[in-house]
Parts: sequence; structure tokens; C-alpha cells
Amino acid sequence: MKKYRAAIIGLGRMGSTIDDEVTDVERPFSIASSCHASERLELVAGADLLLERRNAFRERWGVEALYEDYAEMIDEQRPDLVAVCTTATGLQKPGDRAPSPDFRGDSHAQTAVDAANAGVPMLFVEKAMACSMHAADQVLAACLEHGTVFNTGVMRRFNPLYHELRAMIERGDVGEPLAAVHHARTTLMHGHVHAIDTLSYLLGDPGIESVRGELQPRHLTIENDRLDEDPFATFEIAFAGGAVGLAVPAGNWEFEVIGSEGSVRSLNNGRGMTRRRAGSQPFTWDDVPVPDADPSGWGLNILEDLVDAYESGRLSLGNVEVTHHLTEACLAVAESHRRGGAWVPLPLENRGLYVFHV
Repeated sequence: MKKYRAAIIGLGRMGSTIDDEVTDVERPFSIASSCHASERLELVAGADLLLERRNAFRERWGVEALYEDYAEMIDEQRPDLVAVCTTATGLQKPGDRAPSPDFRGDSHAQTAVDAANAGVPMLFVEKAMACSMHAADQVLAACLEHGTVFNTGVMRRFNPLYHELRAMIERGDVGEPLAAVHHARTTLMHGHVHAIDTLSYLLGDPGIESVRGELQPRHLTIENDRLDEDPFATFEIAFAGGAVGLAVPAGNWEFEVIGSEGSVRSLNNGRGMTRRRAGSQPFTWDDVPVPDADPSGWGLNILEDLVDAYESGRLSLGNVEVTHHLTEACLAVAESHRRGGAWVPLPLENRGLYVFHV
């Protein structure tokens, strides 16, 4: 079995330490711990602007090839897989608001473009892939030009429980899917990038035709084609094929697909699931037993999927084209708010709309 050389850009929470703070999910979780758990990856290098993080990474993972400049790391180490685990803008946390009215930092997008152009064959990029469609277009172009196998950090797409829910829908257990609903109050680029991706995945990624939405607070205005912080939001999505996607701003990260003959739903942020079918009496449901699903660590699954896709030539689960499309749907929510809640067709005309997020 061939081993591939992996390197991480951004040696903080997602790159290295999140396993310490998130104790109620299956491990491995961080990219570093996922590399160590994989039989096909060898963690060989890391890059971070902060010396203290580089030193902590060396102490924790035994990696000696550490750099301040990620371009130098890629040039010298020639990794097969690079994981971009910086903040979206490149600012240190909390960094939850743009520092100036003209700031348009986009670290995920710029680093992804640089890595693809440097010939890195496999690329993981934390979500969201970009803060604007102008930058997302550059990521798409670079990855397609160089054949870069791409995944991003939308974890539910790589969770076996959601795979089982999708399989139920695909084999017709709910009949014709009519609505896909996300339950939770969350922000647009940090949260709904997960929500829209998961709804799309459960429906089989049929493509999105148009989007409308609203930002909170409702009086929020978008000036100079930018938002200086990530707003809370709700949305409605028109999927190709007729299903509707909806955001309910309450609950605990549950997803439900309701069809003509039944429904399936994830429970408690992926800790369980239910299935129901049309009952014997009008306007009722009957519960149906569901199988157990292995809640294995998404970090390992996402990296293993990259390697499998690279070796087989198939598309990765979160390939750059589907990620680009769903990022566009997310930004279209803000564009719809700017237009007073109007339906916004995709592709989005406004490629410059910038939404700052962590």
C-alpha cells in the first residue's frame, strides 16, 4: 500500500488540537490526528505564522519540517496532500469582524489556488472555500486546470449516518422527495455552508436553480458589496427536480427530508436517525426501524476519500465543482437579502459580493 506525504497549513484548532475540546464525537477529528490514524498518509510537514504553534505542533506530532511560509514548505517538501486549516480570512481568532472597510482577505481561496498551481495533487480546504464568488472561481479554475482532487470541511457529507439517510432516499423509502429541512439558528458562511451542503448531499446533489433568503437582523444593509461580519440567516432553495430546501432558525442541527410517502431525519447533530412512512390513518406517520450507522471520525473519512478518489480517478465526495456550486448558493442568500428577498437564479451574476467570516 502506497503512503502519501501530507502537510498542514494552519496548525491551530482544526489542524491539530480540536480533539482536546470536542469530546462527544468520534475521533480522529483534527487533520493531524486523522493523518496519524490513516495507513495511507504520513504527516511530514506543517506551516503556521505563529512560532508558538509550530513549536507545539512539533512537540505533539513529532514533525520537524515546520515553516512560517507555506509556499516554501510546498516547494521543499513536495507533499502529495495539503490540508488548508487556516481561518477563512487569514486573521487570527477571534477575528470575527473585518478590521477595515476595504479588507477583503480570503486565505482559504488564495492558499488553495497557490497549492493547486504548485502541483499539489490532493487538497483539503476548510470551509468555506471562499468569501466571494470571484475568489471561488479562481479556486475552481486552478483545481480543474491541474486536476487537483479536492474536498472541503463540510463534515456531514463524510459521516456514515448521513450516507445511510441518503441511501434510504435513493431507494425510494420516502417516495418522491418534496422538502429538505435544516433545523438550527446559525450564521451564513460559517454555519449554512454546512446546512446547504448537507441538504444537497441528502437529495443526491441535484443542483440548485435559485435561492432566496434573509439575513438577521432584517434591517441589515449590504454596503459597497460587502459584509464585515458573518450574519445569521434563513433561506429557501429551489433544487432541480422540484424539491425545496428550507432553513428553520431553531433546533439542534437536525436535517429532515420529507417525501410523498414518508420522511427520514437525523437526530441530535448526527447522533441518531429516524424514519417514518405514511400511516394507516389520514395525516399520520408510522415509525420504521432504522439500522445502526457507524459514526466514524469525519477527519479520517475526508482524507481517505481524497486518496481513494486520487487513486481511482473518480470524483471526490466534496469535489471542487460541487463545493463551488454550493458556496454560490450560500452567497446567493446574501444577494437575495440585498434585493429584498427576491429569488436569485444561479449562477450568481454578482461575483464580487464579499462576506467576511472566520
